[in-house]
Amino acid sequence: MPTTEHRFAAVDLGASSGRVIVGEVAPERLTLHEAHRFPNQPTRVLGTLHWDVLSLHQGVLNGLKAAAAHTGTSNLTSIGIDTWAVDYGLLAADGTLLANPVHYRDTRTTGAAEKVAAALPPQALYAATGIQHLPFNTIYQLVAAHGTPTLTAAHRLLLIPDLISYWLTGELGTELTNASTTQLIDPRTRDWATPVAEALGIDLSLFPPLRRPGDPAGTLRQDVLTETGITHPLPVTAVGSHDTASAVVGVPAITPDFAYIATGTWSLAGLELDAPVLTEESRAANFTNELGVDGTVRYLRNIMGLWMLQECVRTWNTEGTPTDSTDLTALLQAAARATPLRSVVDAGDPAFIAPHHMPDRIADACRRTGQPVPRTPAETTRCVLDSLALAHRRAIEDAARLSGRTVSAVHIVGGGVHNTLLCQLTADACGLPVIAGPAEAAALGNVLVQARTAGAITGGLPELRALLHSTQPLRQYEPTGDHSAWDRAAARLADAPVTRAATGQARAATGQGDEEEPCA
Repeated sequence: MPTTEHRFAAVDLGASSGRVIVGEVAPERLTLHEAHRFPNQPTRVLGTLHWDVLSLHQGVLNGLKAAAAHTGTSNLTSIGIDTWAVDYGLLAADGTLLANPVHYRDTRTTGAAEKVAAALPPQALYAATGIQHLPFNTIYQLVAAHGTPTLTAAHRLLLIPDLISYWLTGELGTELTNASTTQLIDPRTRDWATPVAEALGIDLSLFPPLRRPGDPAGTLRQDVLTETGITHPLPVTAVGSHDTASAVVGVPAITPDFAYIATGTWSLAGLELDAPVLTEESRAANFTNELGVDGTVRYLRNIMGLWMLQECVRTWNTEGTPTDSTDLTALLQAAARATPLRSVVDAGDPAFIAPHHMPDRIADACRRTGQPVPRTPAETTRCVLDSLALAHRRAIEDAARLSGRTVSAVHIVGGGVHNTLLCQLTADACGLPVIAGPAEAAALGNVLVQARTAGAITGGLPELRALLHSTQPLRQYEPTGDHSAWDRAAARLADAPVTRAATGQARAATGQGDEEEPCA
């Protein structure tokens, strides 16, 4: 193994912020340094919600400049890029961006699912792609955009990490782990699902050729070198460009029988498998088979995540609620003292996808299901966290049952590792030990794939994870309390009546039509 230290820049773009993080890798050593962080603020223009992708690109350039200043302008080995999934930018024939990418929370996909189902029944679509139904998946965005001037004029379609990579290098490509979230990839062949695209009238030639994690993605353009101050040709390496794919690489598991929960705005809970599960039972349970690094499958369910709490806090801040609700630490301490499992809601209910008025929507859900309505911010917070822990439990139990696997421990990675109450409640709900950390799992997974490609480290995923386990701070939570209380809460939620009116309210909240299937 090489004895010199290598430095890698991980560009990690999330739904609320972006960052450029420098990973320093040597034998038995792996450290991160945040070089630059910048906001990701969507913008609504003429009624459509867009990503401000040009601002994000400038943030990346500023971050690479800061990374070069931290390491020395000639000391970076490579760059890797990971972002959120499903969204894309469209390029003209000369490479010009035709419009800012549309945000996945925009309502333009209203009615698209019905059009897709008319051409390709949900059962057939799942059997071909294994992807969980979400109303903002790329296929629904493309069906919704069919015939629009922008899509008609497009010469190329680039998913967000591939767009940033293109602007840095001038080279075109479509990274596989992120491409799998489009619902246009066959998880068995790990190639395009051509019959699906043909049935829906989607032109696959818009997508550049597929890349795999570890493939070269080009070298920084001269203008990028000049702006960032980097003084040598610097390669960009394809990593797991869907941030969850990189985050799963960043799970510090030392045995194969683990479950993971990547927490943040969403909770992504599931297992790492060698092959997809494409059964009708799996589709009905709303599991997705996204592709991972080294031929793996990320078999998981999307859960609403800490978005619910973030939106509650934002509402309380906006309303000037005269409580400790604006201080997250105090709020979590008060929630820890609140009555456990007093009320729980379905964290997969589409009523919680849209922004604004989250406390009211949580109260309405409790009222509809005959449970006590939270009266204070602390009680609402406890309801959210109990509900998330219960959703984590359901996802892990269902994933194990549907895949025929056993689970001995749960790893929580991502921003949620800082929420100690959620970590403990997840251990209590699952009846399994929870290992929390690292928080920057996506950046670490990004760096590890780059480091292996550069020859700084060797081995497969077990060896990469062993390095994480030995170098990153972790905290273990053991189950406590009466596990049967979680059984009763789960049964109470399963037996709760769901009215037609409630379903309509949920769909209205997401901008979906009356016949749209619920999404996780």
